Amino acid sequence: MTAKIAIIGSGPSGFYAADTFAKKLPECQIDIIERLHTPFGLVRAGVAPDHQGTKNVTRQFERTMNNENVRFLGNVEIGKDISYGELKELYDIVFLAIGASVDRKMGIKGEELKGVYGSSAFVNWYNGHPDYVELSPKLGPQGVAIIGNGNVAIDIVRVLAKSSEEMEGSDLCQHAEEAIGAQDLSAYYMIGRRGAAQAAFTPSEANELGHLAQCHPVILNDDLSAEPQEDDPKAQKNKEKNMEILRALADQERGNKTKTLNMQFWAKPVEILGETSVEGLRLERTALVEGRLQGTGETFDIEVSTVISAIGYETAPFEGLPMAGTIVKNNEGVVEDGVYVSGWAKHGPQGTIPTNRKESMEMAKRAIEQFDGESNKQGSAGLDALLNERNVTTVDFDNWKKIEASEEAAARPGRVREKQVSF
Repeated sequence: MTAKIAIIGSGPSGFYAADTFAKKLPECQIDIIERLHTPFGLVRAGVAPDHQGTKNVTRQFERTMNNENVRFLGNVEIGKDISYGELKELYDIVFLAIGASVDRKMGIKGEELKGVYGSSAFVNWYNGHPDYVELSPKLGPQGVAIIGNGNVAIDIVRVLAKSSEEMEGSDLCQHAEEAIGAQDLSAYYMIGRRGAAQAAFTPSEANELGHLAQCHPVILNDDLSAEPQEDDPKAQKNKEKNMEILRALADQERGNKTKTLNMQFWAKPVEILGETSVEGLRLERTALVEGRLQGTGETFDIEVSTVISAIGYETAPFEGLPMAGTIVKNNEGVVEDGVYVSGWAKHGPQGTIPTNRKESMEMAKRAIEQFDGESNKQGSAGLDALLNERNVTTVDFDNWKKIEASEEAAARPGRVREKQVSF
């Protein structure tokens, strides 16, 4: 079957789908289309710079690119360089792996003040995403509040609280490392609406908080006596492990650590304080009332200069793409005839790289099952003709490898690469 397949997005979901298509349809033609000059999506711009082991998954993606029928086309933006409608005309299968990169708003007073950032923007800044290099976040002179109790919140705490020596072996961008190092930050707040037993972070991330050389974790407003109540056995086990780790953290001696991570449970932000810039954050204590989370009416303020919201993400649509709120409108991954969606664009920001791997592979198999085996589409040839006509210069995988080599050559001592942030 000579299917013409376009995969939109070159993050994990896109590459796992490409690998499945290449194995199941060895005669097919696959174009992985990416807006940026660089591939790998969330792995490059979202995974924490000190988590190089997680980033090693790109080795598998590079093996996918060894298939002669798989192409990478960077610097091609859907809705600008080529339309969604044109893609559907050119390809038998359009597979959407566009993720969810837009920060969800908190919807509280003061959110427009200088010093307020979404976690997607902030993480992209320190990871060298070209769209966010000029973010120049306001850090200091007071504390940093991170709203949310997930892995991203912990990642941000680590990146801000670790010393340069602790970031050895990372790919933290120089512009971010210099900006963070220029401020003598000593107080961090990680704020969750619910209790420790409901926290969304994973045990591996929580465990890292106990190994920060300069930062001491403190548990606030939770005695850690509650037991998790999860329906899923795996989730229950993870939550129980979280509680063990948090109890161990609560028993740690401060020693000579000069920084503090205040893990504030049972509180929600109700107002960001300040005239033009962040001067503080007002929180309302929360409680479960007949199984429902409610505010108690009791508020308190903390003194911070920076607020980073890590409460979720939305998919950024392009013209013509059917949406259902913050995700792509779909019926179990089927958007319309010949169009499929997987990953966070399908169901929202849930799951890790391994869990989305399984989903992408299953969606690719479904697309193969629904393909009738006959193709009269132009595929790559038609795309190339349109892009040439529009003077769009694409970046192929060989070009990317040259970029990668130059990044590695430019690495500072103790760093694995210095990411190129403008093209």
